[in-house]
Amino acid sequence: MTNATCRAAVLAAFRKPLEMRRYPVPERIEPGAVLVQVEMAGICGTDVHLWLGQLRIPIPVILGHETVGRVAALGEGVQRDWRGEPLAAGDRITWASSTVCGECYYCRIKRQPTRCLRRRAYGISYCADEPPHLHGGYAEYIVLLPGTAIFRLPDALATEAVVGAGCALWTAIHGIERMGISWGDVVVVQGAGPVGLASVAVAREAGASRIIVIGGPPHRLERVKRFGADVALDIDSLPDRCAAVLDATPGRFGADVVIECVGNPAAVAEGLEYCRDGAKMLVLGQYGDAGTTPLNPHLITRKQLQIYGSWGFEPRHVHAALELLGRASTRFPFQEAITHKFPLEGANEALEAARQWKSGKSVLVP
Repeated sequence: MTNATCRAAVLAAFRKPLEMRRYPVPERIEPGAVLVQVEMAGICGTDVHLWLGQLRIPIPVILGHETVGRVAALGEGVQRDWRGEPLAAGDRITWASSTVCGECYYCRIKRQPTRCLRRRAYGISYCADEPPHLHGGYAEYIVLLPGTAIFRLPDALATEAVVGAGCALWTAIHGIERMGISWGDVVVVQGAGPVGLASVAVAREAGASRIIVIGGPPHRLERVKRFGADVALDIDSLPDRCAAVLDATPGRFGADVVIECVGNPAAVAEGLEYCRDGAKMLVLGQYGDAGTTPLNPHLITRKQLQIYGSWGFEPRHVHAALELLGRASTRFPFQEAITHKFPLEGANEALEAARQWKSGKSVLVP
């Protein structure tokens, strides 16, 4: 290894600028682990929630859970990726951002490993003070621990497509799988950010006949139309917004499916208004705890609604996302979602661009 240390952008205090720090690059890694040189790391909306202190995490922490890199060193016993493909130094890879125990109540009995009692996520769960320190994507190197689901990327699949899709696509696949979309469903997507964009793509793949997106700013609405949205609305007034959404549904009955991708609690209550009787609603955007909101449960009862929650994703959803990216890059050009690239020392500027919705997708290129 030529570099004894590497740089990382570190969240040391909530709502404070990230700090540039240096950490040692491990000369040796444990069996089953992989040392990766980071090629590109995405700025996720969850990173903004973490920076704002909306989830309980250890600090200091190296953020970043949407990452592509190249294998710098393989620990003893690592020969193949999650799909069984040979893995070697120099290979370009991505990985599922969390690891699970496989043994707890949720892993074994309820088969919901995203709720594993010992689940840990890169860029979220690991204190940067603890060796080997490098467990987040906002760094020049990252150490992947034993049990990580790693995916070798084919040469034809661009790094920008993988990071442009990011965990938003994996999360949308998991959530829509849990809820289900029937062929011909009318779908309303609340939010035109990365999760909303991914939900449009997955809903279209699942057979939605009409997709209505509510959000902004204009550059994001143009992108969701590029991905298959039939209607894209940016309306400030809540009554006018509700009327416009209903006008866009057949017979003004409302949507068969509503997918909330905003991350603002008030959007959940609003989404109930867009549902037809007997509809389904997926609450997908509330990853950080942004607080409570008033809602009228009478709507749920009277409309006979089905409400679904979804947390994270499994390795098989990463696999499904990479397959989708490989076969449908023209229809769903996620690489175009990347509008801002920053060097590692520009991490604060990148976070701010994401927080203010100035970018489609911001990324760091160490």
